[in-house]
Amino acid sequence: MSALADVEILAPADEAVLTREALDLVARLQRELNPRRRELLERRHERQLELDTGALPGFLSRTEDVRDAEWRVAEAPADLRDRRCEITGPVDRKMMINALNSGARVFMADYEDACSPKWENVVEGQRNVTDAVRREISLETPDKTYRLNDEIATLLIRPRGWHLPERHALVDGEPVSASLFDFGLHMARNAREQLERGSGPYFYLPKLESHLEARLWADAFALAEEQLDLPSGSIRCTVLIETILAAFEMEEILYELRDWGCALNAGRWDYIFSAIKKFRARDWVLPDRVQVTMTVPFMRAYTELLVRSCHHRGAHAIGGMAAFIPSRKDAEANELALAKVREDKERESGDGFDGSWVAHPDLVPTCTEVFDGALGEQPNQLERLREDVVPDEAALLSIPDTPGEITDDGVRTNVSVGVRYLDSWLHGVGAAAIDNLMEDAATAEISRSQIWQWVRHGRVDEQRVRHEIEQVEAGDEAKQLFAAVALSEELEDFLTLPAYERLD
Repeated sequence: MSALADVEILAPADEAVLTREALDLVARLQRELNPRRRELLERRHERQLELDTGALPGFLSRTEDVRDAEWRVAEAPADLRDRRCEITGPVDRKMMINALNSGARVFMADYEDACSPKWENVVEGQRNVTDAVRREISLETPDKTYRLNDEIATLLIRPRGWHLPERHALVDGEPVSASLFDFGLHMARNAREQLERGSGPYFYLPKLESHLEARLWADAFALAEEQLDLPSGSIRCTVLIETILAAFEMEEILYELRDWGCALNAGRWDYIFSAIKKFRARDWVLPDRVQVTMTVPFMRAYTELLVRSCHHRGAHAIGGMAAFIPSRKDAEANELALAKVREDKERESGDGFDGSWVAHPDLVPTCTEVFDGALGEQPNQLERLREDVVPDEAALLSIPDTPGEITDDGVRTNVSVGVRYLDSWLHGVGAAAIDNLMEDAATAEISRSQIWQWVRHGRVDEQRVRHEIEQVEAGDEAKQLFAAVALSEELEDFLTLPAYERLD
């Protein structure tokens, strides 16, 4: 335990990473913004109670005339005008080097869903990111040397969401917001270097549920720029629209972050989880996860509206994750999976998206090729305004129209993936290759929330689920945790909150 600046660190404190300037910024962010963060989290709880008692979300009233007014987000810098293929992954040293070298235009280094937030992972992640910003990151193993290529992807950072604490860092006796901790450390350690290099600081913002939560990020950006004496508007950001409530406020979110050149991303896996969670009291039961594709009505409505909302305001629209991991042992399975990835990216590029996500370097060529065909010589599709798309509240809520069924394989897969992912997460690995898919916290949330929904609505027997849990090859702690978050009376907001209490 040590006190560095105004932040009390309840873990080994590496002062090369936890610098005085960085912790001073974290302390100021926490003191000035955390009270409002707590209020917004309480508002999330209140909105959930409203939904539980029959309310439905809708587009905001036009009291501020945001939707009617003429405005555009700040123009993207040169290295964010072409985002045709983006790759994501944790802040692990080897995976960062491979992602930066992958040929993707953008790499999102993730402190959130792909990172198990053990203290050493968080601290080492900050060190790895700084080395990457300085182009000094490398790794020597007995089998291989990993170094950066001359040309690398543009780096974006995803801090943890507003709901998560960093329990190892206290300000005035209270755990720091993990969002502000990740963001503040990165800004103080790297922002000046990134500005000098003309590439950053750039961020991905996760799990927002309203434009007011976006406004809180805008205030964090402004405060950090002032504290570090950076030009106003230095930061650029992309917001993941991965909650169904945020889908009703996309233009308002863009408006709040317009000075920081906001773009939007279709965070498909968390979006499905959000639809289950927010309407848990309704009998809107979804079929097996593999059947909830991007072509079902409520997902189609959300993604098309995202493109329209972005391009109307001069913002990039980035498509969802292709989570397939190619196998070098099964050429036939690879061919089928790559055909599905290609089909997915062709749909997105055809809808007007400016780029899309992949989880593995071997998918970069497929995604890039598809968007090359759609974009031609242009860096993006901002000129495609999608005026044919009409904002429709009912379409966004057409969850009951999702075709499909609940199968034995679906139950078994959800339990197996959920338990094995938690076993990986509890051992410090937040991005886990399971059955040729890259699973992270978002996909694990679908697994456990679907089981909860199916049991609560009488579609699957609880004892059947418990039997399936016991069949999984994983540690007892992971099995107990999955049972707790999948079979509880009330649906936990996020599985990472009780899971975080079990991390060493």
